[in-house]
Amino acid sequence: MSSSKPKGLGRGLSALMADVETNTENKNTSLKPNSFSEVYVPIEKIHPNPNQPRRSFTPGDLDDLAKSILAKGIIQPLIVRRRPLNENEYEIVAGERRWRASQIAQLHDLPVILKDFSDSEVLEVAIIENIQRADLNPIEEATGYQQLMEKFERTQEQMAEALGKSRSYIANLLRLLSLPADVQTHLKEGRLSTGHARSLITSQNASQLAQLVISKRLSVRETERLVRNCDGKDLNLKQKKPGTNTNSYKDADTKALESDLSSAIAMKVQVNHQVDKASGQVIIAYTSLEQLDDICRMINLSA
Repeated sequence: MSSSKPKGLGRGLSALMADVETNTENKNTSLKPNSFSEVYVPIEKIHPNPNQPRRSFTPGDLDDLAKSILAKGIIQPLIVRRRPLNENEYEIVAGERRWRASQIAQLHDLPVILKDFSDSEVLEVAIIENIQRADLNPIEEATGYQQLMEKFERTQEQMAEALGKSRSYIANLLRLLSLPADVQTHLKEGRLSTGHARSLITSQNASQLAQLVISKRLSVRETERLVRNCDGKDLNLKQKKPGTNTNSYKDADTKALESDLSSAIAMKVQVNHQVDKASGQVIIAYTSLEQLDDICRMINLSA
């Protein structure tokens, strides 16, 4: 007897939905809950799940799926349940992308399988389906977990067991929801990675540092160092004028160079070095016309 175990996420879709067997010849619109046969129903009688954790649907991807549906039809039927407030209509449990693409393709009837799911099972299936397909961004995934925990009083341990994740994975993901809204948007839209975002969770300047991380294209390790050195400081990045250094962290060598140059010319010198580009600026501040003349003289002598 084989000792291998099928790969899945906790209870998974197979446990929640049962093993679905479809009958593509069945066109009867009379649905029975938990039947294994698919039937066709008018698309206008199918509605999205209001608690669907996935909020973003890429138009280009939907267009591609619509073309595939026009060419080959819907290969996998939608999973639905009866709509809570209208027994004659249906709510999507799994397959909202197919439903949206079918609207673009202007289909009139869609193949569905009716299941008798509770509210908690509907939300759990929606989350699991998207996770299995890697369709959720980290914030959407975390929001889905939070919905399950708050609406249906589930603990992190129960979430981990149901979804086949470690408790620490669930906990770390939920911590992302404590970030400011603008930082969450950067993460959702791919400007920050999960590693970058986790580094910013404890910072009092998360929004400002996120802008700096993005503009400087800092690595996760560089972001962690930046948070350690800048925590608690008001960076005022948006108020700084062009040409000033937006990275308040400077290593010891850069600071030493600034000190040496300032002593050598008796004027304040600022070195803004961009490590990733091996370039930067040297700014000399003068307080009188005589000092400006000195600067011009030094430049002319070195020419």
